[in-house]
Amino acid sequence: MPINTLQNGSAVQEGVHHWPKNIGILAVDIYFPNTFVDQTDLEKFNGVGEGKYTIGLGQHQMAFCTDREDINSICLTVTKSLMDKHSISPKDVGFLMIGTETIIDKSKSVKTVLMDLFAESGNTDIEGIHATNACYGGTDSLFRAWDWIESSSWDGRYAIVVAADIAVYASGPARPTGGCAAIAMLVGPDAAIVFDRKVRSTYMAHVYDFYKPDLSSEYPTVDGPLSNMCYLQALDKCFQLYFEKANKQSKGTTLDSFGAIVFHAPYCKLVQKSIARLVLLNYLQSSENQSNDCYKPLENYKNIKLEETYNDRELEKLLLTLSKKTFDQKTDPSLMLARTVGNMYTASLYGSLISLLLSEPADRLANKKLLLFSYGSGLAASMFSARVTSDSAVLSKLLKGIADIPNRLSLRHKVSAQVFEDALNLREKTHNSAPYKPIGPLDQLSTGTFFLTSVSEKYHRIYERISSDEKNNKSK
Repeated sequence: MPINTLQNGSAVQEGVHHWPKNIGILAVDIYFPNTFVDQTDLEKFNGVGEGKYTIGLGQHQMAFCTDREDINSICLTVTKSLMDKHSISPKDVGFLMIGTETIIDKSKSVKTVLMDLFAESGNTDIEGIHATNACYGGTDSLFRAWDWIESSSWDGRYAIVVAADIAVYASGPARPTGGCAAIAMLVGPDAAIVFDRKVRSTYMAHVYDFYKPDLSSEYPTVDGPLSNMCYLQALDKCFQLYFEKANKQSKGTTLDSFGAIVFHAPYCKLVQKSIARLVLLNYLQSSENQSNDCYKPLENYKNIKLEETYNDRELEKLLLTLSKKTFDQKTDPSLMLARTVGNMYTASLYGSLISLLLSEPADRLANKKLLLFSYGSGLAASMFSARVTSDSAVLSKLLKGIADIPNRLSLRHKVSAQVFEDALNLREKTHNSAPYKPIGPLDQLSTGTFFLTSVSEKYHRIYERISSDEKNNKSK
């Protein structure tokens, strides 16, 4: 059944703009490659200690793609899937924006490639291009869609936001923190996941923690310890400002006001440490919290300066202990995709949101308040909040659209660490090659996947899509 909100609540009538109600995510879908490598196999292949990736990083499996897929193809795949699943007419989309740091052209937006999905309908009146700032581009694109719907420019049509990246690293200690995914979100009024329009906080600064200055390579330049510290520093700033603003709106807002806390997840262990840090931030937030018996172990830290705590391992250990219940109940359920797909860069926060939605039945999700934190190196970060609707019909449509994800995960192809290494080496060798004919296997691509067939001498990229008939023929 198609989602129909165009006539509900907030139509634009004869030049009179009515504020749309309950703006947020109506539907969401995710695409991840059909191949993955097991992190235990990578531990053995790389000759590191058992548990270094699975326990130390908190990662179990990592999705990756061959030279048959690129940022354009995975965005095409997930956008087409979202629209087909929810019977969205191309004519009913008025805003389309992409968040990605996976750049294959310094001028041409990924969004322009996706316009092929709208060509047959004749709809060329679609605002938005794409946003780039490390892992933050998806959130910025979501905010821009949200702002468009709240503006006088909104004409009653849907917005679609795509957050997508291919996260790859040079051979070495960072390589196991890669991954790949594309997430498409249908944004509009009367939503299933309703944004809190009154409060959001942002922190931005100039830092070289993770960046990609070498345009001839897919690989970033990374200062791992600095990047981890910047992530926590941004969390500190966003938390303090968010709750300062929130308590001006509604006194008594604390972490306990939220049923789930959802994070950008470069790797799962960092998320666990971030939840631990929230205990300290919550403790320092007010004298009322400091008098609570559950925070008694933190008495010696009452006057500590936050900048002195980033490398304090004893404090971190204490906070991990104090935060275990909060992490287990409010955040761990959101890390399923991060563990099994890996780092999704711009899509990561929204992969966590999808995981949360898959973790509980609809009646337990209804009215749940969500606190979300987005981080992109360089740096840009935001904290915002949302609420799951209590409208069972609206929520069921969203949940139906993601119900196939566990099965899709189970049907993926597991490959050896050597095959994974060879695939990344091929991508590195052929990055920006033209003309080029991809050689990756097609039989491992799932039905509906767009794939790269060729790159011309002029760097024109040509794509096709795996049909069900082609898939059946390949399996015979």
